[in-house]
Amino acid sequence: MITVTENAKQHAINLIKEENRPADTFIRVGVDSGGCSGLSYKLEFDNVIQPNDQVFEDKGIKIVVDKKSFLYLIGTELDYSAGLNGKGFVFVNPNASRTCGCGESFSV
Repeated sequence: MITVTENAKQHAINLIKEENRPADTFIRVGVDSGGCSGLSYKLEFDNVIQPNDQVFEDKGIKIVVDKKSFLYLIGTELDYSAGLNGKGFVFVNPNASRTCGCGESFSV
């Protein structure tokens, strides 16, 4: 399962409203090859579920991930940070053995 913090939930809801997205919009997360640690995170808003997607809902927020990416993201929590390194969504991934300094890539 992939979960969201209350902070991430509020920021997602605000962004969906600000961007005038459809009511069925969800958060799509994934993993790509690349980044300074080998794998990089993807996050975008979407409203089309693909045949191989895994669908989760936490705190009223729907999160969708493709099956391949899910293997790397099992148990991940999506948070939102407004810290010194900038504002944005943050992946708290228990499967990552190493994370780069910016937090945008990892290795297992």
